[in-house]
Amino acid sequence: MQQSLRFTSGPILPPLLRFTIPVLLALCLQAMYGAVDLLVVGQFGTAAGVSAVSTGSQIMQTVTFLVNSLAMGSTILLSQKIGQGEQHAAGRVAGATICLFAAVAAVLLVLMELFADPIAVVMRAPQEAFSGTVEYLRICSAGLPFIVAYNVLGGLFRGIGDSKTPLFTVGVACVVNIVGDLFFVAGLGMGVAGAALATVLAQAVSVVLCIAVTRRRGLPFCFTGADIRFDRAIILRVLRLGVPIALQELLVSISFLVILTIVNGLGVIPSAGVGVAEKLCAFIMLVPNAFMQSLSAFVGQNIGAGKRARARRAMYYGMASALIFGAAMASLAFFRGDLLAMIFTSDPTVASAAWDYLRAYAVDTLLVSFLFCFCGYFNGSGSTTFVMAQGIAGAFLVRIPISYWMSGIQPVSLFRIGLATPASTAVQILLCGFWFWHLRREE
Repeated sequence: MQQSLRFTSGPILPPLLRFTIPVLLALCLQAMYGAVDLLVVGQFGTAAGVSAVSTGSQIMQTVTFLVNSLAMGSTILLSQKIGQGEQHAAGRVAGATICLFAAVAAVLLVLMELFADPIAVVMRAPQEAFSGTVEYLRICSAGLPFIVAYNVLGGLFRGIGDSKTPLFTVGVACVVNIVGDLFFVAGLGMGVAGAALATVLAQAVSVVLCIAVTRRRGLPFCFTGADIRFDRAIILRVLRLGVPIALQELLVSISFLVILTIVNGLGVIPSAGVGVAEKLCAFIMLVPNAFMQSLSAFVGQNIGAGKRARARRAMYYGMASALIFGAAMASLAFFRGDLLAMIFTSDPTVASAAWDYLRAYAVDTLLVSFLFCFCGYFNGSGSTTFVMAQGIAGAFLVRIPISYWMSGIQPVSLFRIGLATPASTAVQILLCGFWFWHLRREE
C-alpha cells in the first residue's frame, strides 16, 4: 500500500517546498498545452487556424480550470480525513468523488457539444476562423471525460500528499501533445482538427498513467469497488467546499475580461500590450498559485489532526517563500518589463505598452504572496465560502470600478489602469486578515 506524505509532524518548510515544487512544474506544463497547439498550428497552418486554436483553447482552459477548482473540494476533504486517520472515510470520499465527477463530465460533454456554435458566437470568433473554432471545441469536448478524470485524479493525489505523480503524468502528456501536434498538423496536415486530437490523446495518456500508477503503488487508505457510489452526504460536502472556489475563480476571470474590454476600447496598441502583459502575468502568478494549492492539502491534513498552530506556521512559511520569488519577479517586471514583453512581441510600441501595465502588476506580484497563501490556508480549513466572498468583493467592488475610473483620466495610462489589480489585492488581504483574526478568536 502506498504511503501518503504526512504533513502533521516533523519540520514544516522542507516537506512544504518538496510538495509545492512539483505542483508548480505541473501548472507550468498545463499552461503550455494551449501554447504548444498555437505554436505548431502557427508554423504549419493558416492564420484562420491560429485564431481558431487561440479562441478554442482559451475556452477549454476555462472549463479545465473550473473543473480543477471544483475538485479542490475533494482534495480538502480527503486531506482532512487522512489527517484524522479515518482510512475508511477517505476511501468513501474517493469513491463518491469518482461518481460525482463522472456525472460532471457527462453534463459538460453534452453541453459543450450542443453549444459549441453559440459559444463561438459569444467569443466573437472571426468569420474565417468560425468553423475551425467550432471544430476544435467539439473534438476537445469529446475528450472531456479524460480532462475531468485527470484533474480529479490530480486533486486526489494532492489530497494524500503526492504531488510528484501528477507532475510525472502531465509531463508525459505534454510530450505526447507535442509529438501529436507534429504528427497530425505538420505530418498529416490536419490543421485545427489535428491540434485538438493531439490534446485529447495527451489527456487520455495522462489518465491511463494515473490509473496505472495507482494500481501499481496502491492507495494509503482503504478503497474498494463498494466505495464507488453516490454518497449524498459526502458529495454535498465536496460541493460545499468546491463550488465556492470554482465560482470565485469564474467570476474573477470575468472581471479580468471586463478590464480587457475596457482596454480594447483604447485602441490596438493598448489592447495588444495588455494581452502580452497578461500572458506574462499568467506565468508569474504560477508560484503563488502553487503555494495556494499546496497549502490547501498541507493545512487540511493538520486541521484534520487538530494541529491548527502547525497549519498557521505552514501558512507563514508559504508567505515568506512566495514573497522571495515575488520580490525577484516584481523587480524584473518593474525595471525591465520591456525585455519580458519582447518574448511575445517584436513591436517596440506594444512592448512599451505591456511594460507600462506590468509596472502596476509588479506591485501585485508582492501582494499576492500573502493573499494566495491566506486563501490556501482558508481552503484547507474549510472556509471556502469566505474565499469566494472576498474574491468577488475584490473583483467587482474594487478592480472593475477603479480600472474604469482610471481609463477616463487623460492622458490614459495603462499603469494607472493596472493599479486596479494591486488595489483589489490590498483590500482582499485586509479582509483575509480580519477573517484570520476572527478564526483565531473562535479557537
